[in-house]
Amino acid sequence: RWLFNRAVCTLYAFCGVLFGLCSLTSLTVLSTVCCLKVCYPAYGRCWGNKFSPCHAGVLLLCVWAYALMFATAPLAEWGSYGPEPYGTACCITWKASNREATLYILALVIFCYLLPCLLILVSYSMILWTVRVSRRAVRQH
Repeated sequence: RWLFNRAVCTLYAFCGVLFGLCSLTSLTVLSTVCCLKVCYPAYGRCWGNKFSPCHAGVLLLCVWAYALMFATAPLAEWGSYGPEPYGTACCITWKASNREATLYILALVIFCYLLPCLLILVSYSMILWTVRVSRRAVRQH
């Protein structure tokens, strides 16, 4: 069973969601940046073709803001945190009790799982396709 009080359960679940979303969102941003650099090397030349620490900082800030937006939603009572079914840990309450909770879970699945997975899949597919086309061009010459 969960050994601590409701506040610790909420904090535990919040941290799990926040860091999990940061991780997947970071991988999504990384795959997208790699795709832009490999598939569209001329992209960004008007700002200088170099990926600077400032660019990285802005992207990290966006990743954390995106994750915070979804992780804090249950704290604002759009969705909720609670004990897992086995009661040994805490996470998002997946059994929606009202319309708002259902909408939160739907938004979470779409924007924090399906969309990032699709972007990662498309990015790496485009990279593989670009490498394959480049290899063919090199062989022909």
